[in-house]
Amino acid sequence: MAIDFDAIRKKLAQVSGQNRKSTVIWRPEKDKDYNIRIIAFPNNDGQPFVDRYFYYGIGGNGFYAPFQFGKPDPIQELIEKLRADGSDASRDLAKKLYPKLRTYAAVIVRGEEDKGVRLWAFGKMIYQDLLKLMLDEDYGDITDIQKGRDLKVSITQQPGKQYPDTKVTPRGSVSVLGTPAQVEQWLKNIPNIDDYETVLSAEEIERRVNLWLKGDSDDSAGTSRGGAIDSIGHSEKSVTSGMKTSSKSTFDDLDAAFNDFET
Repeated sequence: MAIDFDAIRKKLAQVSGQNRKSTVIWRPEKDKDYNIRIIAFPNNDGQPFVDRYFYYGIGGNGFYAPFQFGKPDPIQELIEKLRADGSDASRDLAKKLYPKLRTYAAVIVRGEEDKGVRLWAFGKMIYQDLLKLMLDEDYGDITDIQKGRDLKVSITQQPGKQYPDTKVTPRGSVSVLGTPAQVEQWLKNIPNIDDYETVLSAEEIERRVNLWLKGDSDDSAGTSRGGAIDSIGHSEKSVTSGMKTSSKSTFDDLDAAFNDFET
C-alpha cells in the first residue's frame, strides 16, 4: 500500500499543535473590515458550505447532535417524549433542547494567506445572506478559483446592542484566488470541521442532561445515567424543575450565542 504523504503532513500538523481548533476557526473581530475568499468544500454534493447541528446550553460547551450522523441521540428521544406529553411546561422545555444550526465556510483571509484555509462559522442570518448572494446572477459563482469574488466582511457595534453586527458585501470585480502553487496547496488542505469536534456517547449526553435538569452547573459532577431522561416525559415535577433551575442567557442573535460558548 502506497504511503499517503499528505495524510502524514496533516497528522504531523495535528500532533505539533499547528492544526488546533483555535487556529483553524477564523473569528472576525469587531470594528474591523476584512476581505475574504470563500472556497467551496470538495465532495460535498455540490454544496459550498457544511451544516452542523449543535446542542447548546446543556452542560458546558455546545456539542454535536448525534442524530445528524445516524447515531443514538438521547436528547432527540427526550424531545419526542416531551412533545408527546403535551403540557405547556413540556413543550417549553422541548424548545430549550432543540439543536441549533451552525454553518461553516472554508475561507482565505486576504493579508493572512500564509495561515492557509480556515473555517468561518456563522449562524442563520449570515447563511441566508450568503445563499442569496450566490443566487444573484450579477455576481456569478463567487467561489470560482479564476473568476470568483472576494467578500468584504464588516463587524460593527451598534449602540445599545450587546454584540456586534456582521455585514457581508461582494467586491466589485472578479479576481483569481491565488497563484497556481498557492491554489494547489490550499485545495489540498481544506480543514474538515469533523476533525475538531467529537460526537459524545449517549451515556455522556444523558449525564449532561440530567445535571442540567437538576440545575447543577458543574459539568464534571454526578454520575447519573438516565433517571431524569427515562421519566421526564411522565413527570411534571421533573419538567418544571429543569425549567426553573437551568441557566438562561440572552443574546442578540445566534452568532453571538455561539461565539459565547466557542470562546
